[in-house]
Amino acid sequence: METTKSYSNIQIFNLILTAMLIALVFIATLFINIKLPITAKGGLVHLGTAMLFIASILFGPKKGAIAGAFGMGLFDLISGWTLWAPFTFLTRGLQGYIVGKIAWSSGHKGGSFTFNLLATISSIPFMIAGYYICELVLFNSWIIPSLSIPGNLLQNVVGICVAIPVCAVLKKVPLFK
Repeated sequence: METTKSYSNIQIFNLILTAMLIALVFIATLFINIKLPITAKGGLVHLGTAMLFIASILFGPKKGAIAGAFGMGLFDLISGWTLWAPFTFLTRGLQGYIVGKIAWSSGHKGGSFTFNLLATISSIPFMIAGYYICELVLFNSWIIPSLSIPGNLLQNVVGICVAIPVCAVLKKVPLFK
């Protein structure tokens, strides 16, 4: 009876934690963004990418993927980027998974600066390719999607510059060790 109760408490905790990570990615994307004057609809540089990196580094690939996919997917749905939502869901979910998988590899569990940096950098080509394919489908052009690449790179660089130091500090907190 006691082990069932403990297992149930762990499941509830994981559900609440995952929901909070989704909310943090969503809020960071919605409220902390700068519209870029590129492409037909423009692009965004937002701190949702930093929150996706933080979630993936601190909590691993599964929670990072879910937080990125649902957090940024919801942002697209409510803020006029609805056509992008399915692509964002897949692309950002994959990006979160890649970051978490690398950051948590070899038993590091997000505690290695080198692995965390490698993880975030390694995820960038997948994010860029995902949005390139999205815009290729939406605009039926090979050229238009290339205009978004600089903004996507900038967004990831900003995300890395925020996430890596934040994770280094949070990893010193006993809760995140």
